[in-house]
Amino acid sequence: MSNILPNSLDEHDLAILDQLQEDGRQTNQDLADAIGLSPSPCLRRTKRLEQAGVIAGYVALVDPAKMGLAVTAFVRIRLSSQDDAHLARFEQAIVDIPEVMECYLMTGEADYQLRVLVPSLEAFEEFLRHRLTRIDGVAQVTSSFALRPVTYKTRLPRPMKKG
Repeated sequence: MSNILPNSLDEHDLAILDQLQEDGRQTNQDLADAIGLSPSPCLRRTKRLEQAGVIAGYVALVDPAKMGLAVTAFVRIRLSSQDDAHLARFEQAIVDIPEVMECYLMTGEADYQLRVLVPSLEAFEEFLRHRLTRIDGVAQVTSSFALRPVTYKTRLPRPMKKG
């Protein structure tokens, strides 16, 4: 695996990343045409970005509402202790819970911030009572519910140019 630094990406690399974030299923020919390269160098660059881990994978973005997951909750967790053992136990438990879409170790009042998707408020209560609060070390849970999304992005911003 080669190592690519963000400042070593040129305009063609950034264009490849932009295009693939827009449509990861496009053919190499379509990608090459869109960024103004011939197919062979475009494929080499794409493979290099994949091998370096800049492109971590390809996925289909599925609409949660169309899958019956109408409730988005943001949950802040405070642990009873912030030592390495408690943090590790919580993190090990949380990665196996399918409703937890994202989990971040935080600074500030909460130790963790979660984004949780469930079909209903009843399902959230079940998740809270029978899964989340049963994780050893969870001392406090504070939840907020999203009324509607305003923006949701999967495309990363381009790195800022220096100077």
